[in-house]
Amino acid sequence: MANTYSQIYVHFVFSVQNRMSLISPKWQSELYQYMSSIIMNQGHKTYAINGMPDHVHILVSMNPKQAPSDLMHSVKRSSSLWVNNKRLVVGKFAWQEGFGAFSYGKSQIPKIAKYIEKQKEHHKKQTFREEYIQFLKLFEVEYDERYIYKPIE
Repeated sequence: MANTYSQIYVHFVFSVQNRMSLISPKWQSELYQYMSSIIMNQGHKTYAINGMPDHVHILVSMNPKQAPSDLMHSVKRSSSLWVNNKRLVVGKFAWQEGFGAFSYGKSQIPKIAKYIEKQKEHHKKQTFREEYIQFLKLFEVEYDERYIYKPIE
């Protein structure tokens, strides 16, 4: 797309299927590197990636040639296959259907990247579900309570 210029920053949030805490600190970093390579190979740039054993946050500078849903489909599909092919979990690893996508301006990127990098500290005070609902409310996204990540019982 010659003569197309953009600046699109998207913060993606998604969870392991059934909110199971399957992402091990032993291979978490390798998983994040793999996800970042998928993002880069699709023509985007990863600014920050981090999470907890049950979910991931990724801050991406998007190339306008690809829709956010297509990028997330690729990242989630490829990374699930990667985890399963390496037999990193007992049983089958999968991501929960859907994701959150929140947009930011360039001046907000350092603050959001720092937020993502400090996930472990943040989740000492707030659950993933509380965090996710807070994002939805902050961005005034209408949602159906039936499809919001349920607390782990």
